Amino acid sequence: MKHFLVAFDFSKNAIHSLEYALMFANKIEADLSLVWVDNSSTPEHLYNIDQELRIETKSHFDDIIRQYEPLVHHGKINQFLRKGKVYSEIASVARSINASLLFAGTHGVSGFEEYWIGSNAYRIVASAPCPVVTLRRDYTINGSIRKIVLPIDNSADTKHKLPFAARIAKAFNAEIHLLLVNSSPIQVIRKRMQTYASEASGLLEKEGINYIVSEVESENITSSILNYTEAQQADFIAIMTEQGASNGNMFLGPYAQQLINNAKVPVLSVQSVHND
Repeated sequence: MKHFLVAFDFSKNAIHSLEYALMFANKIEADLSLVWVDNSSTPEHLYNIDQELRIETKSHFDDIIRQYEPLVHHGKINQFLRKGKVYSEIASVARSINASLLFAGTHGVSGFEEYWIGSNAYRIVASAPCPVVTLRRDYTINGSIRKIVLPIDNSADTKHKLPFAARIAKAFNAEIHLLLVNSSPIQVIRKRMQTYASEASGLLEKEGINYIVSEVESENITSSILNYTEAQQADFIAIMTEQGASNGNMFLGPYAQQLINNAKVPVLSVQSVHND
């Protein structure tokens, strides 16, 4: 993990995401970049106004970098200005710099703030070429990660988030909670999940990462994960996301979207390896 990208629209939510990404970058010694997207539709005869907007935005970017670059322990803060659809331009920049992690704010279920970062969070996650960390502005950054909740389901893809979460756990010396969420009475499915948990346990032991295996019965997967996270005072959740396209619109799997929207702590979304 060598290059982190922050979706940035100058809102308080974006500042909060930058501060969280800065904590990550300093811990892992990664480079840090910010990307702003002009998503307005400017008629050709108003092109000068478009240029003025970019000049003013560049000036604001310079102010942000002057404020936060002294806090960077490794490298410097880069900036990118783009025009177009927010999520597609952010994905394009992430590809161009080979970003290993992307940070984006989300306003959650009850809050709303101007600018585009919160309303585009789902699309950013769905279209990003790398894992994405989403967090709400009301999350208190405490300078570290102590406990990571990693839900285990019955899909083969559930194992693919483990290596990435393990690297984060190792960097922060965090404990991973492998959480089996049983929502089906079918024993074959339950045994499959137990097998996945056993394989995950083996990898974590090999890496010297502290872990706990827990199991809950659930009729509502999202609520069970969130309740467990709160009960354990965990400060990070790692999930897999499902991606696809319908009539040109990107979307997330229902559980992923619910978790991102309702989690009080940051959520790491790792895309399925079967998706580009």
